Amino acid sequence: MTLTVLLLSLLASLTFGLPIAYGLLASSLLVIVLFAPGVSLGMLTQTLTTANDSFPIMAVPFFILAGLIMGRGGISKRLFDTANAFVGHIPGGVGVAAVLTAMFFSAISGSGPATVAAVGGIMIPEMVRVGYSRKFSAALIAAAGTIGVVIPPSIPLVVFGVVTGTSIGDLFLAAVLPGILMGLVLIAWAIWHARTHGVGGTGRSTWKERLSALNRAKGGLLLPVIILGGIYGGIFTPTEAAVIAVVYGVVLALLVYREMRLRDLLETFVNATLTTSALMFIVAAAAIFGRILTIENAPETIVAVLTAISDNPVVIILLVNLLLLLLGTFMETIAAVTITAPILVPVLSLAGLDPVHIGVLIIVVLSFGFITPPLGVNLFIAAGVAKVRTGEAIVAVAPGFVLLVAVGLIVSFVPALSMFLVGS
Repeated sequence: MTLTVLLLSLLASLTFGLPIAYGLLASSLLVIVLFAPGVSLGMLTQTLTTANDSFPIMAVPFFILAGLIMGRGGISKRLFDTANAFVGHIPGGVGVAAVLTAMFFSAISGSGPATVAAVGGIMIPEMVRVGYSRKFSAALIAAAGTIGVVIPPSIPLVVFGVVTGTSIGDLFLAAVLPGILMGLVLIAWAIWHARTHGVGGTGRSTWKERLSALNRAKGGLLLPVIILGGIYGGIFTPTEAAVIAVVYGVVLALLVYREMRLRDLLETFVNATLTTSALMFIVAAAAIFGRILTIENAPETIVAVLTAISDNPVVIILLVNLLLLLLGTFMETIAAVTITAPILVPVLSLAGLDPVHIGVLIIVVLSFGFITPPLGVNLFIAAGVAKVRTGEAIVAVAPGFVLLVAVGLIVSFVPALSMFLVGS
């Protein structure tokens, strides 16, 4: 009964448009008042405070800041020019370049919406120029933005690692191949669409032009190497890597590319602070919601319900995928990870999955919520940039959504895809 009231009240609050953090707090307080009056308010305030009092989770604001700096500092334009120089000449090559750029920028920002916002304004007009429709351009960029929370450094993976005590370095490594597979599937979609709709390419670049583009973008291309190489080489932690990314980004934007001024940098810091504050508030509110779930033995209850339906690992994994797909449509990814991770790790462990694999599975499937209404943040941003109606973008993104769901199932049922690099 308690669990039902908790979940229904949360769903009701979100249905009526209450912000996710307030909805989590309101549903938690309602259950405390009705069923657990002995829970002290001191415990709640302590949970709110300690939820963000973690060294690993400090990586979140720094990766957000690094992504904003690199986007404002001209890195996305240089990445696109480089990708376009190599593949732009093939039919639909600009779409391929757009996906490749989103993948590279994902390895800088760690955020889906940030990826769409940073690269959409450059790539969507270019895609339209070569013959892609505005609605398909918006759909492709929105779908490519889902990779932003999968390819490391992924902010949701950091949160999963903090919540479950799983190695963030292993999670980053495990997410590389699934993220690349998502990109390859979207590239195939872009090429197929181009060939069936007569979309051409740009002129073929000479090798001199390609090398010149590579040289202009080398600063941005090196950043993922520095971040991931430093982490896996044992030189610094993910949190320290995030700080290094910020410093590197500032030097690149101010001194090398010179596309930012000090005033722009201050504005970027303010925007990063606002974004981080909202995310951290959601994490804190989700921690209280998670504490109530723990008090009410929700993990054990859900495990019992799923095993009562079936003890077949295939069925359990499919049910979890369905749950995550539904959850991703209306709940912000950080909140969803904070709430579901402690519950789903024991559930999927029954199916024989490793916690690192579970973390990647959860993030990959939840990422699809960025292109599905009513949340659909990536889709709304891309539709706004492309100047198309949201309804048109939703219809256009449907094939990409189906392809990504297929990738999610491959990630779920082929553990070697996630664990190959971890075990090497």
